[in-house]
Amino acid sequence: MKPLKKKKTNSHRAKLMHHYFSRTGFYLFVWTSLKKAFLPILGVVLLVFLVNEYVFNINEGLQHMTETFSRIGILIFFFISETFLGLIPPEIFIAWTKKTDAPLFNLFLLSTVSYLGGLLSYFLGKLTLKIDSLRDYLEVKMAKNLKNSRKWGGILILVGALLPLPFSIACITAGMIKYPFKNVAFFGLFRFARFAIYAWAIFKVVH
Repeated sequence: MKPLKKKKTNSHRAKLMHHYFSRTGFYLFVWTSLKKAFLPILGVVLLVFLVNEYVFNINEGLQHMTETFSRIGILIFFFISETFLGLIPPEIFIAWTKKTDAPLFNLFLLSTVSYLGGLLSYFLGKLTLKIDSLRDYLEVKMAKNLKNSRKWGGILILVGALLPLPFSIACITAGMIKYPFKNVAFFGLFRFARFAIYAWAIFKVVH
């Protein structure tokens, strides 16, 4: 009887979560985010293709980038970007990995750097709580993110890790609301899946 009871308990818990997510608008948020994500993904691939065909030879540019800058220098620069709000599109760096001698290894390093940058952003978010003026500013600018994070917790980290939204911002928000770090570290692992999906698309364009 114990396995049956456990099965009923899990089923009841799932129904409660489904009801909660429906009531709080989580499903609508994810659906809206997915719709918003589709066009940017398609747009990035299309833009790369058009620029490469009619404006600038991206392959030559990336080759020049590979020959000019060291791998360590590029990874450090990307780490800084991914830590502080993630303002530079990762797609540029993903395309760079294709032109290196070890594309998959460098893609893994890039994913790891992005993941670690997000984790550092979490602690920066906690640090902002100690600076009154900065905390007040962010609580106004990021009010919606803070509200959603308090409602949905790690699911929002998952969305930030997978979709073309600044992962850093999601992690900073998690730090500001003191969301458990172990959960951020777990859900953030899906960042690797995002890089793999984008690499699959971009590698078809960059030769």
